[in-house]
Amino acid sequence: MRGKGGGVMTTMATAAAVFLASRRIAVTGVSHAPKGHGSNAVYTWLREHGYEVFAINPEVTQVEGDPAYPNLSAVPGGVDAVVIATAPAHAQATVEEAARLGITQVWMHRSFGAGSVSQEAARWARAHEMTVIEGGCPIMFHRDGDRGHKMMCRVLTWTGK
Repeated sequence: MRGKGGGVMTTMATAAAVFLASRRIAVTGVSHAPKGHGSNAVYTWLREHGYEVFAINPEVTQVEGDPAYPNLSAVPGGVDAVVIATAPAHAQATVEEAARLGITQVWMHRSFGAGSVSQEAARWARAHEMTVIEGGCPIMFHRDGDRGHKMMCRVLTWTGK
């Protein structure tokens, strides 16, 4: 089914399942000082659950004991999907780079507040045939997600957020 701007529309659960079926996932905004950064929590959780993850941070060369890459293009062998966990102002550049690289799965991380969601970047990505999940966290939809994330998923789904 097509949405406004030509992008593919699907349910959140279906989009999440397709995203989580990806094995090589980049996470933008992973910090060298992980305390309190949602991007680091997503990155380490995915790594601990068998995903091949790649930290994207142009300011450092290592995070969480792993190499960090300045952008998606620098990841050896490329990635299948990307979690945007930076300020929303950086989302547009990320989706444009992802499109150039043929990455069609994008998740804009958000727990509460604006998170990393950019409506403009989401519209642009959909117009370029990308599937975009605006908000929430991949852990919320993974079968092995913790109780807190599962509860948050239920509440946010129930309230339509």
